Amino acid sequence: FVEKRVMGGRNIDYDFCSSEFSFVSWLDNLHLLPLVQISNPFYIKLVKDFYSNLKMVSDQNQEFAVTSVVKGQRMYLDARILASILHIPHNGIYVFEHKKWTEVEGFHPNQILSVLYPNDPNVHPNMALTTNRLSVDHRLLHHLIVHQILPTGGGYAKLSRMQVFIMWCIISKIEFCFPLLILKTMVRAYSQKKSVLPYGSLLTLVFLHYHIPLDGETPTKLNKEDTYNKSTLNRMGWKKEQGIWTYHPRADQAPRLAREEQEDNPPWEHDATAPAASAPA
Repeated sequence: FVEKRVMGGRNIDYDFCSSEFSFVSWLDNLHLLPLVQISNPFYIKLVKDFYSNLKMVSDQNQEFAVTSVVKGQRMYLDARILASILHIPHNGIYVFEHKKWTEVEGFHPNQILSVLYPNDPNVHPNMALTTNRLSVDHRLLHHLIVHQILPTGGGYAKLSRMQVFIMWCIISKIEFCFPLLILKTMVRAYSQKKSVLPYGSLLTLVFLHYHIPLDGETPTKLNKEDTYNKSTLNRMGWKKEQGIWTYHPRADQAPRLAREEQEDNPPWEHDATAPAASAPA
């Protein structure tokens, strides 16, 4: 775990984003705004301790749960407890597919793909899921999924099928058990050799809930670029022209944007050609 990179997370400038973009109301409809407003400093050493001591404790017939020990203090987390810490719901459906399309009643890939790619008359389930054709709302929602909801440590150039399914849930106001997704993502991060350690700032809230003493620990603040606001949008290549946000990256931004978009995703977020890994039970 010493070598693994800790991801702090991303958040939104609520006043700016709520006045400019529809995705804020989509998240609000599902009572998920607290999840994208976490901006606490995080503690790299404690996050690594949390993951190195992480254990699944649920039996097959019990609700999924994990425990960990940090600074001698034992923590127990299931979906209900994590939801109460984060102030988000824990009801709704839960599925996770690594490479194939999720099979859920009412979910048809072509329908959501037509929403994401309205100018493409030939959407189909096996099409290339690139992000450079997404609207600004869908692009920002994808960024938040990559960094805060289902963190991958990778770039943004492509959508995974699971990311598309999560976008469908949020856009269509389908209740999904996000606390359970977070817990299972933690376990996958623990078990993958090369993966990042996600949810740094979120785990600060868990440590505070369990009264883990933070005095004397070294905090790491989120970067200013980790908050989505006007300057972040401009840095991403978006400009507001005649009231419409338009993607126009400057020439000097192109190499950096290409590099950020093409960063490797960890194994569980590879595209459909990658071998599937098995999710924890």
